[in-house]
Amino acid sequence: MKLLRHGPKGAEKPGLLDNEGHVRDLSALIADITPETLSPAGLAALRGLDLATLPVVPQGRLAVPWRGMGKFIAIGLNYADHAAESNMPIPKEPIVFTKTVDSAVGCNHPVVLPQGSKKADWEVELGIVIGSRARYVSEDDALNFVAGYCVVNDVSEREYQLERGSQWDKGKGCDTFGPTGPWLVTTDEVGDVQNLAMWLDVNGKRFQTGNTKTMIFSAAQIVAHLSCFMTLNPGDLITTGTPPGVGMGIKPNPVFLKPGDVMTLGIEKLGDQRQTVHAWDPALIDG
Repeated sequence: MKLLRHGPKGAEKPGLLDNEGHVRDLSALIADITPETLSPAGLAALRGLDLATLPVVPQGRLAVPWRGMGKFIAIGLNYADHAAESNMPIPKEPIVFTKTVDSAVGCNHPVVLPQGSKKADWEVELGIVIGSRARYVSEDDALNFVAGYCVVNDVSEREYQLERGSQWDKGKGCDTFGPTGPWLVTTDEVGDVQNLAMWLDVNGKRFQTGNTKTMIFSAAQIVAHLSCFMTLNPGDLITTGTPPGVGMGIKPNPVFLKPGDVMTLGIEKLGDQRQTVHAWDPALIDG
């Protein structure tokens, strides 16, 4: 299933994308897509629906595909070639940092640069959405705790991340720096999550081309690892690192985002995103 939330901010409705690309309205059945919806029981109830009986509705503004994200956890340097372009060693275990829940926005939401930003960058990434509470789970069992997957753009301010102390979070959690969606695609529809093509363009020029098969730590390894250090709850989002081609890694002169730039990106089976970059404007953040 491809689950989505759409409509005006604060009045989003739950929907499901059918095989013909039509949005089927779920609002008569559930008030919203929440962590409860993402539980095994919640997803089983939706799988039992006859889609032909659900009304087709026009797609509105796309929001984050579920409400109630408790944690937004990120993994750094999870592709060996990206670590190389960043001049950083390949990690021996997953590098963990956090993005703020406030950074998560819909897939086509404007990306608003923070005041004084000089080195904003792009990162197409696979997102893992937790569906069951996970504590100390094994790698073999880890994906049974996953509800589905989504596209994430892990937008990053490199000066804030790397030049202003040791806290990556400073450059990762800015408002609008986590476009998510367009859909939450359930695990059964994705199949092999370790073989998905991924790409990102800026202003129509291809910068990133990759595949999840080159991840250093697999989705299962990441979920198992994190569950040893924190409780993973339904609705938590884990973004899993990016392939090479980020602006910071371009030689000899890095390329960074500026107002007016347009990012388009996507992952096989998970859909596409499009964001326009803007200078600081609180109205765009809250709109």
